[in-house]
Amino acid sequence: MKEKSFREVIAEAMSEEMRRDDTVYLMGEEVAQYDGAYKASKGMLKEFGPKRVIDTPISELGFSGIGVGSAMNGCRPIIEFMTFNFSLVAMDQIINNAAKIRYMSGGQWNIPIVFRGPTGSAGQLGATHSQSFESWYASCPGLKVVIPCNPYDAKGLLKSAIRDNNPVIFMESEQMYGDTMMIPNEEYILPIGKADIKKEGTDISLVSFGKIMKVALNVAFKLDKENISVEVIDIRTIRPLDYESILFSVKKTNRLIILEESWPFSSIASEISFFIQKKAFDYLDAPINRITLLDTPAPYASNLVKTWFPDENKIINAIKKTLYLNI
Repeated sequence: MKEKSFREVIAEAMSEEMRRDDTVYLMGEEVAQYDGAYKASKGMLKEFGPKRVIDTPISELGFSGIGVGSAMNGCRPIIEFMTFNFSLVAMDQIINNAAKIRYMSGGQWNIPIVFRGPTGSAGQLGATHSQSFESWYASCPGLKVVIPCNPYDAKGLLKSAIRDNNPVIFMESEQMYGDTMMIPNEEYILPIGKADIKKEGTDISLVSFGKIMKVALNVAFKLDKENISVEVIDIRTIRPLDYESILFSVKKTNRLIILEESWPFSSIASEISFFIQKKAFDYLDAPINRITLLDTPAPYASNLVKTWFPDENKIINAIKKTLYLNI
């Protein structure tokens, strides 16, 4: 085991897969000469050269289309967006081509491509650089959507994504790149589509994903001191979603809260809530609750960001409300 940062394991996962399979390559803005905008491809140009670690112009639609075309011709491209806010420029290639070519060709073409980069708010970056689009991409059949919350999960899931024969949206966070964790020296992969119980509990199920999982776990351990037992589920994969793990947990705790770093309308929480009320309505001892961003674009002022973003107090209050405890 060795302690490694999130950015280190991203580079390590890509490098290991590139050594294993010479059809894998990385392409994006500043991934080569600059070692990545967030240094998540550090050292890769030196090892693999400019034919496999490729700097691009600021043209997401263009280089995403090149990636899709090369995937149709036997390559396994990793397309890095400097931020998923910029992926909106490439959505025609992602949604109309990557997600649909296998279906439209009757299975004649696989599209083994990974689109990866940071998502969500990273502080005072303004309304156009602080958005979470996982529900947008997850609503499209043909795409897989993965959002790890720590370095260990990130490495195992990214290796699985690169090996997958389907297009995978792999979302990270600028605020996680410096997070460190003990990582095994030996190779490992984690399955796409399997949630992880980050903390077991008996009173209420708290479902979340991505960097806000750190806040969820902090809350859960704080509430242990008040004899409130919170089970924390990291779904890790938005699509395919591990419905069964959530269902099993709710049948045990009889209460559910979903926490996500996105807007409330058409959220991942909405999908999970529908599924649980359909499959486990009689197990619920309280209405399902959800905690999201406020339904506005991201503010810039720091005091407004604190109001807009879910914090520990909001989560604690929501948990106690769902447990019918006095706040």
